[in-house]
Amino acid sequence: MNIYNDYIKEIEERKGQGLHPKPIDDAKLLSKIIEQIKDLNNEHREDSLNFFIYNVVPGTTSAAGVKAKFLKEIILGESAVKEITPAFALELLSHMKGGPSIEVLLDLALGNDIAIAKDAAKVLKTQVYLYDADTNRLAEAYKNGNEIAKELLESYAKAEFFTELPDVEEEIDIVTFIAGVGDISTDLLSPGADAHSRSDRELHGQCIFEHNKEMQKELSALKEQHPDKRVMLVAEKGTMGVGSSRMSGVNNVALWTGIQASPYVPFINIAPVIAGTNGISPIFLTTVGVTGGIGIDLKNWVKKTDAEGNTVLDADGEPVLEEKYSVATGTVLTINTKEKKLYKDGKAVMDISAALTPQKVEFIRAGGSYAIVFGKKIQTFAAKTLGIEIPTVYAPSKEISVEGQGLTAVEKIFNKNAVGNTPGKTLHAGSDVRVEVNIVGSQDTTGLMTSQELESMAATIISPIVDGAYQSGCHTASVWDDKSKANIPRLMKFMNDFGLITARDPKGEYHAMTDVIHKVLNDITVSDWDIIIGGDSHTRMSKGVAFGADSGTVALALATGEATMPIPQSVKVTFKGAMKSFMDFRDVVHATQQQMLKKFGGENVFQGRIIEVHLGTLTADQAFTFTDWTAEMKAKASICISEDDTLIESLEIAKGRIQIMIDKGMDNHLNVLAGLVAKADKRIAEIKSGEKPALRPDANAKYYAEVEIDLDEVAEPMIADPDVNNEDVSKRYTHDTIRPLSYYGGTKAVDLGFIGSCMVHKGDMKILAQMLKNIEVQQGKVEFKAPLVVAPPTYNIVDELKAEGDWEVLTKYSGFEFDDNAPKDAARTKYENMLYLERPGCNLCMGNQEKAEPGDTVMATSTRLFQGRVVKDSGEKKGESLLSSTPVVVLSTVLGRTPTMAEYEAAVEGIVLTKFTPSLKQLIK
Repeated sequence: MNIYNDYIKEIEERKGQGLHPKPIDDAKLLSKIIEQIKDLNNEHREDSLNFFIYNVVPGTTSAAGVKAKFLKEIILGESAVKEITPAFALELLSHMKGGPSIEVLLDLALGNDIAIAKDAAKVLKTQVYLYDADTNRLAEAYKNGNEIAKELLESYAKAEFFTELPDVEEEIDIVTFIAGVGDISTDLLSPGADAHSRSDRELHGQCIFEHNKEMQKELSALKEQHPDKRVMLVAEKGTMGVGSSRMSGVNNVALWTGIQASPYVPFINIAPVIAGTNGISPIFLTTVGVTGGIGIDLKNWVKKTDAEGNTVLDADGEPVLEEKYSVATGTVLTINTKEKKLYKDGKAVMDISAALTPQKVEFIRAGGSYAIVFGKKIQTFAAKTLGIEIPTVYAPSKEISVEGQGLTAVEKIFNKNAVGNTPGKTLHAGSDVRVEVNIVGSQDTTGLMTSQELESMAATIISPIVDGAYQSGCHTASVWDDKSKANIPRLMKFMNDFGLITARDPKGEYHAMTDVIHKVLNDITVSDWDIIIGGDSHTRMSKGVAFGADSGTVALALATGEATMPIPQSVKVTFKGAMKSFMDFRDVVHATQQQMLKKFGGENVFQGRIIEVHLGTLTADQAFTFTDWTAEMKAKASICISEDDTLIESLEIAKGRIQIMIDKGMDNHLNVLAGLVAKADKRIAEIKSGEKPALRPDANAKYYAEVEIDLDEVAEPMIADPDVNNEDVSKRYTHDTIRPLSYYGGTKAVDLGFIGSCMVHKGDMKILAQMLKNIEVQQGKVEFKAPLVVAPPTYNIVDELKAEGDWEVLTKYSGFEFDDNAPKDAARTKYENMLYLERPGCNLCMGNQEKAEPGDTVMATSTRLFQGRVVKDSGEKKGESLLSSTPVVVLSTVLGRTPTMAEYEAAVEGIVLTKFTPSLKQLIK
């Protein structure tokens, strides 16, 4: 049986799933298809033609190389296919985006046949995905007097690839579809359990709305009723796209509601319209821009005020909301892109200028932000090669500079890393900035999409200006099933070849490292001035400033070493008072959110902004617990301000962990890891000498708001509760309901406990071990009345616990210990009342492999409490995931219920839960 017959067999199997043929990325298969096209009598010729024309993945896939070569043969007359004329062959090349297609077009444009050269040049003038090898060829040809090369450079300098595009429609008619009430997690749009299928876009599209077929049918029916309108997906009374940063979520929305990017490339849609009463999550909004979509902050529900202008409160002290205008499913609205207003029934109901900034309109016009980023680079190259000033084509970047005003920490970092702005000009919040990126992280369930994005933008090697990049294996660590075995080795090879440090070695020469990606990125970030981009919303480092990003933005950062965004506003968080001896630092994290909401009358001032947290005395591992949670605070990012000695200690720890990676054999031929150690040494020397102390904001910096957290008020453990039975659906699963332990009266049943995820560090594992010893002393034995799942975030932690004797304590009480020589190949569905020591990685927090039993009440240290994430509902009961500190989780599983304060204090007696005290130093410059 040949490869084509295997493909036909796969097509038949997909038909049973309601799917079309899978797009072709394999050179061998496409070579066979071309062979059948050339054979005029072949029974498969017609199908082969359709596959060749309409079903090949573009970019740098091996199939794209074969396709481009055959199209070149047709254009040169070396092969003849009556259905594909030379003109049509050029059109097909124009839709292949880059890589082999650009190479072929340059061959033709710089060749000896003038007629063909001119035709190829017309196509090249529309292309933007050119890399160094391509631009070097053009520059060399121009230097040698080639007229076509000159013509191309002149076109690129004028950015005709952009200026010749049609203008954005003045009016876009839309019809609304309410996807849910309250905050909508990206899990609803692209469930974690379906992570394995994300690279198969049509298959993955079937999981939108968590496979709710009724909602899918309703959406399809709405589209049929309004064929002349675009569907706008809405989060009513909430924020759209909170949680993980998923390109797959936007891809799914675009697949169902967007516009096909090319008639010759299947299942890649662009231009979705997405909205929320409380706007779009910052990370998700970036992803919308990648696809040339529109994200709207509707503000259709507002706080009700009385005659004196005071906010009206309900019986619980919460602001009463009233509807300003309806966006119920089926509501017809019009987006006016010139006036930048949203119209309903001919009346403007909302100013949406924030959704239609000049830069965002350019993304819409170009079909996505990539085309703008690459277009600007090509224009710059062309103008420099021609020796001319760069013509003004694109909207000028907004540059805000306030004389006499100091800089926040993020403003300092952005000014240091900025490129392309007015030389010597100091930029403040609100400025649009291109910045160089130092560290990039790709995680394993979005990595396959990142590799696809890299292929589609024709990138073949990591940008030389990136200090280090890492491909993780943590999201698929729990279960090494057939899906993981098929996808992950392929991903690791691609990323390793591209230039990343990879968790798994494609050659199998070092032990697989399934460490949680955020922990690894936190270690390989070795400067407080760094900018980090990572393919996960919890890319929130405690050194530098880190932004969680979709797989596309990660790909762009890997390929170009740059990112583009406005400098965000900052909220300053400081502390006063003293920690009580029985409190955990996790309680400080939750109390910060609670006290902030209380101070600002329920308004989340963190949303979309930088949280500049002045922790001072906590090393990077411990401080990460705070910065990590800022994703749940809906912040865009966070920055930890440290004392000099604390930062030095954090950098020394990071150096040690990077050295362990080097000793394992994980460094690559570029010696990236060794370079990071040298960079850390340089930074430590700068701090010690006083040449460049730890990053500090200026004393006269301007903040959106300032919040001082009173530690004296943190008198008992604080729990983030999904509040699953709240009568107001919009207030469920928000992360904003923070309750003290006493609220539960020691009576709330707990069915399962989880200690793990990026929110815990080595100290949590030691607390767990000591608590188990305490309980045995107090009660004579340790008996679990609910299962306790423990997943250390890194192998380093496991090794250190073994060396210090704590791992032996944990294994003494455990009924299961992970075995790397025989990893689980199926997800656990039932749990016994015992301790499970799971492989380092994300485990239950990710929800894509293992989950609690449906309907369970889970007490966890993790980050997510969204519906269905850690636990699904059962027919009898809603699943709920309460988030708390390690001591509360331990005790809840031993008791099978929430503890009382007396039980809690007794269990943690003698254990130092945290050494955090507010810094006594002025952490300003």
